[in-house]
Amino acid sequence: MANVDLKQLAGEIIKLKKERNAVILSHVYQRPEVQEIADFVGDSLELSRKAAGTDADVIVFCGVHFMAESAAILSPQKTVLLPEEDAGCPMADMVTAEALRARKAEVPDAVVVCYVNTSAEVKAECDIACTSANAVKVVASLPPGRPIIFVPDKNLGRYIISQTGREMMLWEGYCNTHHRLTLDDVKKVKSEHPDALLLVHPECRPEVVALADHVASTTGMLRFARECPAKEYIVATEKGILHQFKKQCPGKMFYPASDKLVCPNMKATTLEKVLRSLQTMEPRITVPGDIRERALQCLERMLAVQ
Repeated sequence: MANVDLKQLAGEIIKLKKERNAVILSHVYQRPEVQEIADFVGDSLELSRKAAGTDADVIVFCGVHFMAESAAILSPQKTVLLPEEDAGCPMADMVTAEALRARKAEVPDAVVVCYVNTSAEVKAECDIACTSANAVKVVASLPPGRPIIFVPDKNLGRYIISQTGREMMLWEGYCNTHHRLTLDDVKKVKSEHPDALLLVHPECRPEVVALADHVASTTGMLRFARECPAKEYIVATEKGILHQFKKQCPGKMFYPASDKLVCPNMKATTLEKVLRSLQTMEPRITVPGDIRERALQCLERMLAVQ
């Protein structure tokens, strides 16, 4: 689409956003033009917390379904819109509440930890949540000796085990996008940019994480690159984040670890869909009250970890 069309769409969105008293959230994996019209850009839970602190009546979440659910959990009085209704998360879909209940019945004394990349229904079955930024701290805070079930990301789970020494029963889930990155991919890009530091998201395979100069969440990667004096970086996470790297770190060079690091669900949201969502006030994401209350407890226990 021509730039003039994108500018016109952005202008219409900003105008309607004010009329609706809406706040627009964009995950860092979204298209650059979507990030540019957002009030807040960042990690999923961080965005929901920021939106909850505003006086907006409407939250437009440019992300995927579980993220919009988190916004609805934290802001039940606000209308939450997801511009692309079919923007899901394959990893979140790898664990269901029914399957988790069955696993809990097998290990009734286990503490159940869920990555925030899960549905509200799954969070409602868990004791405590974690993000990629605080996962190590959350697991380290758990009572010693208690068995731990961790869902759904086995790669993040393995990273937590390596950092805490805690044994955990890992679910067989993974992020399709991050898991696609192989050791050979990383070795190839490192040979092309030998002076670049390798930044790796912990959703990547363990052998990729092992090569990292720094392992971090998306927000953690951005912070590291801003503060580190190095001038070149290889980025092992979804390519959408490169837009923020270039904005926040001018004068530095960033290379994707692979061209395969593209999440189709994150790229499904367009400016046209954002505008249509504000016009129609659909698709609206809601969480049933009983599930919301239990999922909120799961998130609040995480937020209480110091």
